[in-house]
Amino acid sequence: MKARQKRLLLVVAGVALLGGAVALVLSAFQQNLVFFHTPTEVAEGKVPQGRTFRIGGMVETGSIKRDPDGITVRFMITDTAKSIPVAFKGPLPDLFKEGKGAVAQGKIGPNGLFMASEVLAKHDENYMPPEAKDAIDRAHKTAATVAQ
Repeated sequence: MKARQKRLLLVVAGVALLGGAVALVLSAFQQNLVFFHTPTEVAEGKVPQGRTFRIGGMVETGSIKRDPDGITVRFMITDTAKSIPVAFKGPLPDLFKEGKGAVAQGKIGPNGLFMASEVLAKHDENYMPPEAKDAIDRAHKTAATVAQ
């Protein structure tokens, strides 16, 4: 094998390795990408089935229920326009309460139940997740335009 062929083979192998590394990085990035959707978008079916995403809004007053197993908690999350039922197994954050902002991460089931793997709650009196505040603002604007 001539020196020129060896260099060409080395360059081809380097490009192939670099392409493989880029493919692995993009694949890992795609798997860890989590989008935020509002309850209205979920109710309208604008979310991917079988993929993990976040849903945010307010926890409806009187909607928090514990299953007999004592671990599973069910509640409704709303953007004041639509409400989505959420189920979560595990301990909830201490600040998780009815009428307060929350963001849940998980997957939507075929029956419309959002199975959360993680629930985040607001951390102080004045804080609301920006996505939840934006969703509520948009829902109010939509309700105002529909009423006119």
